[in-house]
Amino acid sequence: MRNPEASELPPGAFAKPMDLVLASTSPRRIDLLTSQGYTFRIVPPGVEESVAGHFSARELSLLNAKRKAYAVAVFEPTSIVIGADTVVSIHGETLGKPVDLDDARSMLQKLNGRTHQVLTSVWVTRLHPFHIVAFTETSEVTFHLLSPREIDAYLQKINPLDKAGAYAAQEHRDDIIQHIEGSENNVIGLPIESVVLALAEFKAAT
Repeated sequence: MRNPEASELPPGAFAKPMDLVLASTSPRRIDLLTSQGYTFRIVPPGVEESVAGHFSARELSLLNAKRKAYAVAVFEPTSIVIGADTVVSIHGETLGKPVDLDDARSMLQKLNGRTHQVLTSVWVTRLHPFHIVAFTETSEVTFHLLSPREIDAYLQKINPLDKAGAYAAQEHRDDIIQHIEGSENNVIGLPIESVVLALAEFKAAT
């Protein structure tokens, strides 16, 4: 495993793999991968994300990314498969996707006016010939201090149920986010700069 940094972007890093599969139906991840010019197929992983409380935020996101990638890779053994998972962590508590609007409201109240971490783990694998690159990227996000009415108004503008932490960095960002330190794409759901490096490593290994 390695943790590629966007600053290490090598010449030719944007060369496109020939058989790439995204194990996700997330519109945000699809858009970010498309933005780099990659041609890829979309295959839903069909696995339920683990929410086991005894894992750290990094361990949990990495486990889910791995499970998603391998759920697809077993049926696509010669393809390069990308699995990803994003979680939010605040003072040791890990927040995934809310189960309902009350849960979403509770999550936003926990994050309200505070700084938290957004972790996205990416697991890129090909079973034959076998190769793997896995990493976790972390960004820090600071929220504005919002009133209960402002939180409710924000929840009416987005669909929080498919988003870790119940918010979106790409939708009505200024309503809720004061500052992002680190990769903004990571907060959206895929640290595409590091994904590009991972795919370049696969090309070099071919």
